[in-house]
Amino acid sequence: MLRLESINKSFGTCQILKDVSFEVGDGRITGFVGGNGAGKTTTMRIILGLLKANSGAVTWNDAPITTAVTRQAGYMPEERGLYPRMTVLDQLVYLARLHGLTRTEAERRSLYLLERLDLKPRAKDRVETLSLGNQQRAQIAAALVHDPDLLILDEPFSGLDPLAVDAVTVVLREYADRGAPILFSSHQLDLVERVTDDLVIIAGGEIKASGSRQELQESHSGERYWLQAQGDLSWIGQQTGIGKLAVEDDRVSFDASNAAAQQLLREALLRGPVEGFGRHHPTLAEVFREMIRDEEPADAKGMTT
Repeated sequence: MLRLESINKSFGTCQILKDVSFEVGDGRITGFVGGNGAGKTTTMRIILGLLKANSGAVTWNDAPITTAVTRQAGYMPEERGLYPRMTVLDQLVYLARLHGLTRTEAERRSLYLLERLDLKPRAKDRVETLSLGNQQRAQIAAALVHDPDLLILDEPFSGLDPLAVDAVTVVLREYADRGAPILFSSHQLDLVERVTDDLVIIAGGEIKASGSRQELQESHSGERYWLQAQGDLSWIGQQTGIGKLAVEDDRVSFDASNAAAQQLLREALLRGPVEGFGRHHPTLAEVFREMIRDEEPADAKGMTT
């Protein structure tokens, strides 16, 4: 398990991270989301020892994270860092060899990942000739080529088409099923909702929420309900205790106390068949917007965080 405890980081007089604490569990894919300048990249670099925190601790399996641990981590930075004139295969083999793999094992791992990521036909092409999406896939392969125990991925799905997203997701899920903790950042909240087990929301350098998708969605359900029934539903807006009515075809959503919602359901059943009723569970995008509302970025001017 990867754990961050009270991480603080400042650049000069600008505090970027403020008591950042969260966990990435073994075998869990954790989405790390926040607006531009929220502190995601800075946090990832501190985990890997590329930046030093002013205070706080990063632990791996309840022990301080060491260079040996970070060497076994797979890291994908947001900025592409492959050598443009090397072929894709030679690039992956070279990186695998740096991690101590034999040439035979490095070639085997590289070809396996290229096949899994649908990039094998481009194995002999130079990186600079690839499309941006294929360069992204090659960068992901580079993060995985040494079979890491921990994955830290900064915007891994950026620029990928839906088929590539599916291929990458399957590979990441296999790593999680083997017990590897995976932390990735993304601005694509619909994709985060589909891929992740857990979510960490950061805004203004502070953690605003963390937990499983289901826990976060249930905790932000509030007093909003939905009802689906045939016929004219305009009468619902005239009921006592009903607010923020939204009607779409045969489905209506509304704010109400539990008692008012139950009374409305009874009234609906008297008027005809009810096809569905329940508490509204917000999407992760809705949870995210609620959590970061009125927050200002914490990064210093011109600084990537």
